[in-house]
Amino acid sequence: MKRKEAQTLDSVIAEWIRMNNLEKPLLEHRVVEQWADILGPTIARYSRDIEVRDGMLRVRITNAALRQELFEQRFRLIQKLNDAVGGEAVKDIRLLG
Repeated sequence: MKRKEAQTLDSVIAEWIRMNNLEKPLLEHRVVEQWADILGPTIARYSRDIEVRDGMLRVRITNAALRQELFEQRFRLIQKLNDAVGGEAVKDIRLLG
């Protein structure tokens, strides 16, 4: 009997996720779950209804000044979120009042 090349459990799981097209939904879920850790407690305090669907991040920001600041920084914010989760989960951001 010939043995196949051994694989780590991590690589097997990663392959299974890719084969079942779950990579993008998993990254989107990570953005929502890690929002407070990535952006900090101050921004998290004013953030509500965070969701990512088809690359569109929607967040309700309860402070108008903060919403404007985040809007102006949205391209840096997209890069920061994607870097933190390790993939392209967010393509655009919609900040709601």
